Order: sequence, then C-alpha cells, then structure tokens
Amino acid sequence: MTTAQGTAAPRKRVAARPAKWLSRGVIQLFLLVIGLIWLTPAAGLFLSSLRTEEANAGSGWWTAFTSPGQLSLDNYAALLKDSGIVQAFWNTVLISVPTTLAVVVIAALAGYAFAWMDFPGRDWIFLVVVAMLVVPVQIGLLPVAKLFGALGLFGSIPGVVLFHTAYGLPFAIFLLRNYFAEIPKEMLEAARMDGGGEWRIFSQLVLPLGRPAIASLAIFQFLWVWNDMLVALLFADNASQPLTVALQSQMRQFGSNIGVLAPGAFLSLIVPLIVFFAFQRHFVQGIMAGSVK
Repeated sequence: MTTAQGTAAPRKRVAARPAKWLSRGVIQLFLLVIGLIWLTPAAGLFLSSLRTEEANAGSGWWTAFTSPGQLSLDNYAALLKDSGIVQAFWNTVLISVPTTLAVVVIAALAGYAFAWMDFPGRDWIFLVVVAMLVVPVQIGLLPVAKLFGALGLFGSIPGVVLFHTAYGLPFAIFLLRNYFAEIPKEMLEAARMDGGGEWRIFSQLVLPLGRPAIASLAIFQFLWVWNDMLVALLFADNASQPLTVALQSQMRQFGSNIGVLAPGAFLSLIVPLIVFFAFQRHFVQGIMAGSVK
C-alpha cells in the first residue's frame, strides 16, 4: 500500500506538468490576442499616416502589408512644415509638463503634511480636499473662465496649467496621503531621534519610499492633461491651443484630411506611449504596493 502511494505521487506530479504548461500557454495566448486587438488601432493609424491621401481613400490600411511601396514619410515631412501643428505640439508640452510637475510636488508636500504633521484643523481640511473629488470639471468651467478673464489668464497657457493643476490636486493629495500614511511610524521616529528635521525626513526618507506612488500619479496626470481637449478648447486661444484642439480644428476645416490628421494623431499618441513604457516599472510597483496595503 505504501509503495503504491509512493509511486502514485510522482506520476501525479509528472502528469500535472503538461496540464500546467497547457494552462499557462492558453493564458499567454489569450493575453497575446488581447494585446494584438489593443494595438490594432494604433498600428492602423501609424500605417495610415505613412500612406498618401489617395491610397487611404482607395483602400484600407492593411493593404500596406502586401504593397509596402506605398509607405513613405511625406506626410510627416509636410506635418513638420505646418507651423500651426508644430506650435500646438510645443503648447501641449508646455501645458502637460509644468502641470504634472506642479501637481506631483504640491501633492507630495501636502500628502506628507496630512499624513505625519499635526496642525490645527488637519482632519477637517483633508475632508474638504476629499469632498472636492466629487465636483465635476464641467461645473467649474464657466465660473473659473470668468475669474481667469478678470485676472487676465483666460486664453493663455498659464491659465490652462493653473486649471489642470487645481483640479488635479484633490485626487493627487488623497492618493499620496494614503500612501505616505502606510509608512511605518517607527522609521520616522528613528529619523527624528537621529536629529532629522521634517524636510530631511520628507526628502530623504518619504520621497524614496513613495516613488512608486509618485511615478504612478505622474503618469496618470501627464496622460490626462496631454489627451485633454475640453479644458483647452475653452481656456486656450489660437496661439496657445494644444495638439488635440489643433487636430480638431483641422478636421473641422478640411473634413477627412487624412494626410494631416493621421500623422498628427499618431504624433499625439506616441508621446504618452513613450512616457508610459519609460515609467512602466515604477507604475507596476505602485499598483502592486497599493494592492497589498
């Protein structure tokens, strides 16, 4: 009886290996199919941006696989000569980068203060910040537009940056405060016993420990501002409009001008993809850290 049991266990383990490999292969195949489906629109947009307007009007983008000679960089060369699109691209950079930096820096400072510093009204102020999360962006568009008009900020890049920063801070402070609050209290007390002040603890202890959450916040904030059109459509004028508004204007003026829209849209798409994949490791660490706390 013992011998039978002793020989059955190895056989069972050997038989389980192919089943495990098969299940893993099915999962990997499923993920591969999902990834291909997700990348298909981006690939179609890229191939359309390399084809002439006549080719796009006469056949689908998938014909480029059988006729690669129709692909060229002429559309991108023409796009780079369009001063309006180039200026809109740099406007998008000038809006997205300062907004992301401002939100991350202010939220990190406020999150540390709400998590580990005692001051009068701390909990009530944090409740007000949390309550601001339920305020839709659309409600504040017209009142803030009137305020910016009175301050001379309406129709300018600083006005768009200020609006995105103000509406991005409640969620950012809420996120980083909850993340910083999970840092063991003993570590901060040990740092204070060693003579560390609040700024030194924040910069040399809290920020390195909070890097995954900060990186995740930076990615989300950058993607949100880069892809925004509603706020920019209202608060930016022709000289300060970002790429999303410029492409929408091109579509309205020239109809289905694929020769301009396709390379412009892909240019608007590729930058967020580069940012995401560049910070992917920190983003995954932030998601995993938040899932186990």
